Amino acid sequence: MNGQPVGGQPATGALSDLQVLDFTTTIAGPHCTRMLADLGAEVIKIEAPDGDMMRSRMPLRSGASTSFGQLNAGKKSVVLDMKQLAAVAAVRRLAERADVVVENFRPGVMQRLGLDYATLSPANPKLVYCAISGYGQTGPSSQLPAYAPVIHATSGFDLAHLSYQQDRERPDNCGIYIADVLSGTYAFGAIVTALRQRDATGLGQLVDVSMLECMLTLTLTEMQTAQFAVPPPARALFGPVATADGFINVSVASERTFQGLARAAGRLDWLSDPRFAAYADRRANWGVVMDELEAWSTKLSTAECLALLDRNLVPAAAYRTVREAMRDPQLLHRDAFAEVRDAGGEFLVLNPPFRLSGSAVRARAWAAALGEHTDEVLRGAGCADQEIAAATGSRD
Repeated sequence: MNGQPVGGQPATGALSDLQVLDFTTTIAGPHCTRMLADLGAEVIKIEAPDGDMMRSRMPLRSGASTSFGQLNAGKKSVVLDMKQLAAVAAVRRLAERADVVVENFRPGVMQRLGLDYATLSPANPKLVYCAISGYGQTGPSSQLPAYAPVIHATSGFDLAHLSYQQDRERPDNCGIYIADVLSGTYAFGAIVTALRQRDATGLGQLVDVSMLECMLTLTLTEMQTAQFAVPPPARALFGPVATADGFINVSVASERTFQGLARAAGRLDWLSDPRFAAYADRRANWGVVMDELEAWSTKLSTAECLALLDRNLVPAAAYRTVREAMRDPQLLHRDAFAEVRDAGGEFLVLNPPFRLSGSAVRARAWAAALGEHTDEVLRGAGCADQEIAAATGSRD
């Protein structure tokens, strides 16, 4: 269950007393603000009249995108035409009582609108303002446009990944947007950190998240080998091992797991072989170990290999599709998925990958239609009907 019952009642979200203004689009920012919503915050998504571009991304059912819904479940949708002065005035009114603003425009856009941290914070000194951008808010690259695949390339990640592929020279195509999800997650953590400091000081602050720097955090080993030369192994330490009917991944990262591997494969001689007994020698001869391992594994099915490896406490798994992984009984046990409804029906999204014993952690069960909450939110901020019409661009 997500959150322990308190006094017989379901636990509320840890951030349920917070209001967030969300100016983000695509993936990085929406991923961040959805986690805030999953922890109970009221997230008000500010959209242009034509909506976040993710609303048009497949899969589409009755015009509703599950990709959008996955990133924006549980957020209120407010449509504002930011070309209108009335819209800017409405945002300023909302920001006066908001706890958090999150935006992922190119640096300078919010300043030109008069909605940057320096402009909004005097009226609301407690405001935590998070700006997510490709390269950070300042510096020689700050104005460069960036999407996740560009950050993968410029951070060194793609070529670092390529260095582990045998006989490959061309970097991989990109279809999984690691930099977006990673940056959104770092932004989430930084926002919660700033809120914790606000509890002590009473003051908010600017949170500046660089996707480039986020992506570099994945290259732990590579950052050190870029400074200090280390001879590469003849074969990557971690990769696919062939079986009689497929492939498995076997990860040997300690003496104990290497000993377990030797037992599972019936090769106790490895433990005394001078080529493998010490880590440095084993690393230099890892290609030999893997060749000898595959001489064993290719005579067995994937299931048989995994049974022996599991019995000897060797981390190993079969390669699966996402569809197969979603059916894993472990995920069902942990209640890892939430059902969300939009105009096209119901679909599953992943809950945050952590649980809190005293607080609810779960995606809300709905994804808003474009502008669904515009009148409700703006009236709640004290806007009259005429002001709402001007702010939304429904009349000049």
